[in-house]
Amino acid sequence: MRRTDRLFELIQILRDGRLHRASEMAERLEVSVRTIWRDMATLMASGLPVEGERGVGYILRAPITLPPMILTPPEMEALRLGVRLVAEGADPGLARAARGLAAKIAAVVPAPATPEPDDLFVYSADETQRAAPHLPVLRQAIRARQRLAITYIDPHGAETHRDIRPLQLEFWGRVWTLAAFCEARADFRSFRVDRIVAITETGETYPDEPGRRLEDYRARIAAELTPADAPETRNSDPAGS
Repeated sequence: MRRTDRLFELIQILRDGRLHRASEMAERLEVSVRTIWRDMATLMASGLPVEGERGVGYILRAPITLPPMILTPPEMEALRLGVRLVAEGADPGLARAARGLAAKIAAVVPAPATPEPDDLFVYSADETQRAAPHLPVLRQAIRARQRLAITYIDPHGAETHRDIRPLQLEFWGRVWTLAAFCEARADFRSFRVDRIVAITETGETYPDEPGRRLEDYRARIAAELTPADAPETRNSDPAGS
């Protein structure tokens, strides 16, 4: 049994809140008592509310954080990698939140048996970096339902100016797109965020009007998407128009 799996099993054993002797847990997991002593020291050092000592036994004094979300090792790995992906992404606000979440996770779970390589996730695409400064403003405008005026470079290299109702941000691996209702075209448009040159906050909010809402945009996309289509095909070079 891998050490990460064994640590998970020890947490499962301790969840009943009763005192468990090292010899009992060692027999159950088919390892030596010394191994249990080392594993319990690791769990206690990680911040889990475990009390006990050699020769007496171990007990979990309080539920671990996020009950009843007891994660399997593969689930924990997926959580760690997902948090790291966001933490190393281009959106500064989400990156800070992801780092805070990572610290909370580290305080209540054992460290991984082997460290992940430093280059596990790399975001070096120019498109991603150019989009980064605009993401916090766009996210806030979406939440506040605020109209924005943007200066945008279209696929042909021409500069255009649009008044929009921002609806949703989407990430396609290296390119961020903004789904919006364009006031000039009186229709939905998808803008590549890295092609936005400038954003002006108007201070105006937009009303909740049928036919111009996010659910209307999603319904339009669902109707247009055939079974043979794939998101990466439809948005391989999202441009807006």
